[in-house]
Amino acid sequence: MAFYSIEPFGEQRADLRAAIVASVIANSNRGKNQKPFKPEDFMPFKEAPPKKPQTLAEQQAAFKTLSRVLPKRQRKRRK
Repeated sequence: MAFYSIEPFGEQRADLRAAIVASVIANSNRGKNQKPFKPEDFMPFKEAPPKKPQTLAEQQAAFKTLSRVLPKRQRKRRK
């Protein structure tokens, strides 16, 4: 218990390390005007506010946007 109080370990600590890596990756790929991500945004135990399920039309619109934007980003990175 004394060692754990100095150097925490275990699943919760591993989740934090993974969340830090995920936030770095997400922040390196975010848009210029997009709010930066925090590691807490990727923590599995953090409760998100309840969301209403997306309608089929909303899902299709999101897919169309992604399929249009992602190839452009890939081409920019290759240049």
